[in-house]
Amino acid sequence: MLTLFTEHLEETVAMLLFGIGFTTLLLERNLIKKVIGLNIMDTAIYLFLTATGYIEGRIAPIMVDGITSSSYYINPIPSGLVLTGIVVGVSFTALSLALIVRLYRRYHTLDLDQITLLMKGEHQ
Repeated sequence: MLTLFTEHLEETVAMLLFGIGFTTLLLERNLIKKVIGLNIMDTAIYLFLTATGYIEGRIAPIMVDGITSSSYYINPIPSGLVLTGIVVGVSFTALSLALIVRLYRRYHTLDLDQITLLMKGEHQ
């Protein structure tokens, strides 16, 4: 059983990180901590895609020395997905933090439950 974890160490760490991020996202009431939990989940997914996309003994898909066979290269799709995910994740984090700043300026708290109660009080 232990050899299974050591053989797939990257995938195991990715799953643990995803669990930590998901738990943080669900259990925390502070909006900044929720964003941090979401970023931990993003990082876990990037690690998992990178670990599964790597093939031992192969090189990056850049044509060198006249090698044209695809059996010598790793799959470039996971790398492209990771790069795209990083860009989207940074953009989403920036937008989330900007909205959190606006919420804090209006309600003077970062607690999601208190913000919800204050919003309900405004609409009545």
